[in-house]
Amino acid sequence: FKFPHWIELQVASAELELRNMSTPSLQQPSFLLANLKADATTKHLIQRCQDLLKIIDEYPAKELHLIFPWLVENVFGSLDGIISGWNLRLLHSRSNEYNVVLDFLNPSGPMMKLVYKLQAEDYKYELPVNYLPGPVKVCIQEGVLPDCPLFHNKLQFPPPGVLTPNLALNPFEFFMFNFAYCLIAPRNPLQAQLNSWTDSAYFVLVDMYLKYFLPVEGSVPPSPFSDSRGSVTAPSPRASSVSFAGYGVHSPSLLKHHIFHQPSVNADPAAQEIWRSETLLLMFVEIWLHHYSLDMYQKLQSPQVKLAVLQYRLSMSSMPCQPHAPPGSGTFHTYQEPFSPSEEHVLVVRLLVKHLHAFSNSLKPEQLPSSPSAHSHTHTSPLEEFKRVVVQRFVQQKLYLFLQHCFGHWPLDASFRAVLETWLSYIQPWRYTGENNNPQPDQNRTILDKWEPFVHENLLMYTKLFQGFLNRAVRTDLVNAKNALMVFRVAKVFAQPNLTEMIQKGEQLFLEPEHVLHHRQPRGYLTPSQGGSYLSSRQRVVTDTVLKVKSHVYSLEGQDCQYKQMFGSEVRGAVLKFIQIIAQARQTAKRISDHSNEAAANNSILSWFGLGSSDLNNTFSGAEPEDSGECLKKTHEFLDRALENLCQIFKLNQGQLTQLLSNLSSSQDDGHSRQLPDCIQGENGLVLTDLGRRQIINGLRRFEVQYQGDPELQPIRSYESALLVRLLYRVSSVLNDRFRLHMSALCSRSDLLGRLGRRYLTAPDSSVRLKRSPMSPRTLERNLQPRLSLRPLASYRTLLMLLLFYTLGALLSFGPLPSTALLLAGALLYGVLMTLFAEKLKTP
Repeated sequence: FKFPHWIELQVASAELELRNMSTPSLQQPSFLLANLKADATTKHLIQRCQDLLKIIDEYPAKELHLIFPWLVENVFGSLDGIISGWNLRLLHSRSNEYNVVLDFLNPSGPMMKLVYKLQAEDYKYELPVNYLPGPVKVCIQEGVLPDCPLFHNKLQFPPPGVLTPNLALNPFEFFMFNFAYCLIAPRNPLQAQLNSWTDSAYFVLVDMYLKYFLPVEGSVPPSPFSDSRGSVTAPSPRASSVSFAGYGVHSPSLLKHHIFHQPSVNADPAAQEIWRSETLLLMFVEIWLHHYSLDMYQKLQSPQVKLAVLQYRLSMSSMPCQPHAPPGSGTFHTYQEPFSPSEEHVLVVRLLVKHLHAFSNSLKPEQLPSSPSAHSHTHTSPLEEFKRVVVQRFVQQKLYLFLQHCFGHWPLDASFRAVLETWLSYIQPWRYTGENNNPQPDQNRTILDKWEPFVHENLLMYTKLFQGFLNRAVRTDLVNAKNALMVFRVAKVFAQPNLTEMIQKGEQLFLEPEHVLHHRQPRGYLTPSQGGSYLSSRQRVVTDTVLKVKSHVYSLEGQDCQYKQMFGSEVRGAVLKFIQIIAQARQTAKRISDHSNEAAANNSILSWFGLGSSDLNNTFSGAEPEDSGECLKKTHEFLDRALENLCQIFKLNQGQLTQLLSNLSSSQDDGHSRQLPDCIQGENGLVLTDLGRRQIINGLRRFEVQYQGDPELQPIRSYESALLVRLLYRVSSVLNDRFRLHMSALCSRSDLLGRLGRRYLTAPDSSVRLKRSPMSPRTLERNLQPRLSLRPLASYRTLLMLLLFYTLGALLSFGPLPSTALLLAGALLYGVLMTLFAEKLKTP
């Protein structure tokens, strides 16, 4: 530090010492925090990490307590997005700070050491409720205890005059909340993402935390610090005196017997640490997945909450002239959280899904319950119990809502691939068993029967989301190879042997008569979403498969859901229409590929000798890279295999498929005019109808895209000299302006000179081209005027030909002037011959 600044710090420290003689320990933390804040603006990140490492090792927890909130904010950024922190999402492996940051923040690094150090002293840190996910925030504001046990017994009611309540979180919870929130926190516009999202420091840290706290093999390493009693301070259970309006029965934690209600945590060392795994997962799920609309939020609440909302709405409807609503009573009515997940967000969620499948599938076979008794897992370790129910209890509901929202609101482009692969990863848990390391399993490998309960208890993940994908697919351009690949991926997954039969059996179980369910279900049964617990000894463990399937559907879609069968007549009809769209897109891709091949063949060799097309419009088609020949071949292959898999899934025989394709072929053979999108004639040309827009979106029909501006002002090509293009344009513009009347008079003559002038001064097929691309009358009139174009002389090909010609003339002892005269005479003679015999050369 500079000398004056050091003096100021010493004076401030002395004043603080005089004011707080009874608590001298507050002197050093303020001085330490001031130093750290000063270093944050002057020192490099690597040096700051080294200083923090020494501070965490040397200072006691009492002095580190006051710097912890600032340090967390400095690392992950502020919750409101104003402070960007260390920008973990943009820090990639090519950066010098990458390895230093990973070492500092890894699960065994200095930052986590600081968390454990403060955890042993049972410090608390406040978090405003406003930064919680929208549904949780509304739930608290309405006086209803949130469904997640993570927020139980942590709410601190504000003093009078303060509207926002806070949550009191322990150091581990506070750290993990800020780490998880870093992914979705609002940020200023960031620079372009040049690398893959999966290469960022944030993505790597998420993977580290998952592998450390949710280990596939072994157990969670113990904390290096302990409190005065020799055990880690676990979160306390919710006090029985806490009550919220409209709230029913709820279990405070999944593993309440082993952690929250265990008399002595020292009795089981594994139980002493398992709460960190549960806290980590709950934070990730709540922050990343707990976002959806008001209607969905209300549908998933307990009957008491639904009744309270209904009574409020009825009271409001009976007073239409009421100017003001009671405080807090309109939160349900006004809540609508804007939720637009990014591609990075979805990729992190997919990482979570894949790891949870591997974590759950690592459950030891001997730990599987052999009987439906509620006490069958009494002697099972807490980590093994956690593996047994982690997917269904923690992830299923919120991931389903997350994916359903993405299916309905994601843009119709290739970035949807991230959402698609997240969905396909969840519905294929057999890919993450550790039995084979091949990420792309053989499609012909039969799915084992042991996965049938998972399919049944996740029925909507297969059927409802497949229908959502079908609704998206019919509105996308399937000629694009990336979109065709997504269709192929879904069809390939659902065509796996045994999967279709498992889904059909699950639908049959759900459609069993309701009286069977009521006869088997006890009156006091609560689904997990309504507050039940899979491990509660007071609740009967559900063993009936029908009840499991019905409970799954009703807990996600509500008791009044209208289930649409995946293999019913309605969805089957939609699949048949989709197959026709796939066939049409396949034909469109083939037609574009054939046209591109023909154009490339015509302009390959002959163009070098000037015998190819001289129209610049043919070389500027504006085609996207996806429209190249290779991509179109991939499109055709993907769609072919998708058709085969869809026929296998929905049991379509070859006769039905042939009939569909023959009907399509007959409708496509009506001439080129029928291939244009559906349009109506307007004042300035053709106007697309709604049907025409759908045809373009689906890639069924398209316009012949051509350049419609001034041919001389087309973009400079790679085979042209930019300097010559600009120079020759100025020369030709001067000549055209000066001799415009003479050119018009020459081209208006009907004799040989007029025909010869029209050949050299006017595009030969402009009238045909203009019919296909509607233009305004003014543009049409301007382009029909005769003009001289010198731009072909700027082509490297033309310059090479001229160089060869003059070189040949020099070898034959011709000077530049005779060679130029000979060249002009030859060009004139070629024009005269082509003009005289033009009619005879035309094919009938």
